[in-house]
Amino acid sequence: MERKIEHVKQRASVRAIAAETGVSIATVSRVLNDHVNVAPRTRDLVLQAVERHRAAASVRVRTVYVRCPYVLTDYFGLIVSSIAEGLKLHGARLVLDAGESGQGTDALSRLPESGADGAILILPPEEGDALVALSSGGFPFVVVDPRTPPPPDVAAVSAAHSSGARAVADHLISLGHRDIAVIAGPEEWLAGDARLAGHRAALASAGVLLSADRLRHVEPTVAQGARAAAELLSLSPRPSAVVCFNDKVAVGVLQAARSLGLRVPRELSVVGFDDIDLAGAVVPGLTTVRQPLEEMGRIAVAQLMRVLDGHSPAALHIELATALVVRESTAGVL
Repeated sequence: MERKIEHVKQRASVRAIAAETGVSIATVSRVLNDHVNVAPRTRDLVLQAVERHRAAASVRVRTVYVRCPYVLTDYFGLIVSSIAEGLKLHGARLVLDAGESGQGTDALSRLPESGADGAILILPPEEGDALVALSSGGFPFVVVDPRTPPPPDVAAVSAAHSSGARAVADHLISLGHRDIAVIAGPEEWLAGDARLAGHRAALASAGVLLSADRLRHVEPTVAQGARAAAELLSLSPRPSAVVCFNDKVAVGVLQAARSLGLRVPRELSVVGFDDIDLAGAVVPGLTTVRQPLEEMGRIAVAQLMRVLDGHSPAALHIELATALVVRESTAGVL
């Protein structure tokens, strides 16, 4: 009894127990010190409260490792912020590993011994084999916006890239565009492949094939977008529209068009993807595709919590719907 009381004295607040039971602090102290002049019913009431406090104090807070090996710009920042808010609602502690320097580290193999209960991996640069190895070892994790097709038994959340890209191309086709150039993302990226497939499908439905000279693959930056656009806009005949992998690439296209004296959208239509804040801030405002970035983060947290609670994920591979956002950077062909 004395060992139990000493343990409780270390873990529970006398004041909190008194407030919960409605007895005085002095009475709680007498019970904890095993004084005899306490009514049996009051003693039982206090000891039950003590046991509840002891059990609550023994519950370990879950720790979730969140890896985003990129600069936390508005795209990645929105996802990470949403994950942080979701974990806070679940009472979990977040350990964040962010920044491009993390791309060269062997982070995944160390996760099972890291002390984390689970992980959320955002656009992991590792090959699928590394994810399979982590999953086979029983460590729970969820991938957000996978770079490559996720293995069948790995939980993943992403946007519907193909249908979003098709909506953009359909929008341009409805405006009369047929000579449409595409500045796609890196060839090895799942999102790049899916978006390019969506563009091709829409063009094919309109009886148009995307020719090789109208296609460029670039890293998704403003500078790379401007460089690719300078090449495409020097072609003869010049494309009447340019579809971009993301909004940053599209801003690069706007810069290239301006340097060539081309008016957007009168002489060139430009579309992006993601709908980050930049898309609405540039002039003209970018027509783009809105990705549900915050929802991706929330669902990743919900999926991981289900696994940590001993349940299977609601679904292994979840694709969230995108939405076309029409602004001033697109117009009909003259």
